[in-house]
Amino acid sequence: MPKHIPLISIFLLLGLVSAQAPVAGQALVPYALQLDSKQLEQQGLNLAQDAVQLVRFQQYELAMPRAELATQLAPKAFQTWFILGSLYVQNKEFDKGIKALEQARSLDPKEAGIYFTLGSARFQKAEYPKAIAELEAGLKIKPNVPEALFDLGNSYYMLKEYPKAIAQYEKAVAQEKKFWPAINNIGLVKYEQGDVQGAIERWQAAIAIDDQAAEPRLAAAVALYAKGDQDKGIALGETAIRIDSRYANVDFLKENLWGERLLSETQKFLANPKIQASIAQNQASPPNLEPTPR
Repeated sequence: MPKHIPLISIFLLLGLVSAQAPVAGQALVPYALQLDSKQLEQQGLNLAQDAVQLVRFQQYELAMPRAELATQLAPKAFQTWFILGSLYVQNKEFDKGIKALEQARSLDPKEAGIYFTLGSARFQKAEYPKAIAELEAGLKIKPNVPEALFDLGNSYYMLKEYPKAIAQYEKAVAQEKKFWPAINNIGLVKYEQGDVQGAIERWQAAIAIDDQAAEPRLAAAVALYAKGDQDKGIALGETAIRIDSRYANVDFLKENLWGERLLSETQKFLANPKIQASIAQNQASPPNLEPTPR
């Protein structure tokens, strides 16, 4: 679908005009269409809601044109721009997403979700100071949102501001006790700080919350292996790879914010013949995919 739909196409879509061609030789008499702006806006909001429903079923290709049309029918409704911007960010079209989200913010500067989504987009563009600014602005409007606190912690982590990162992760866990990704990431930070035992304890706590979480299992396995407890480390690592073999890929681990120290030890761990055999065995099977909230 083109980026901008001609107005006549919108009218056809909404049944406001007929697509029938005029009879040859017939004069076209101009007339004024009686358009109800409120009705058009409601149509736009309905399309935006349709797009949200399609996203829930991961039908992004169908959701996008509806969201784009919604912004044309309801250009003064922040919801349409918010949904379109969120879809662009989901589709990794970050510049388009940021532009749409900034339009949404101009229409409703008190909607915290817009700032949180802008923060996510800025983070994924590696614009960490800007991500922090957006997330903190959103948290001033709506404090104590675990996911936003988690994203803020990640932004500080990428800037190597480790105490600030841990503080935000701990705030996220205080709001949601079973939010294991934040606990896991405290482990990532502590490992980079050289606190190996503290990191292992955090990863074990994350495993206790979700025994199907592959990431803290593999991280703990690597740390134990590096400490000399190789048998326990290998056993734990084999289980992690069996749960989700993506974690045997160093590039995937980088995407999930594993730091330099942990990655260095991970490469040694993955080179172990038993782990290599486990990787080969699981490559043929699709992973039991879990959400990766980075």
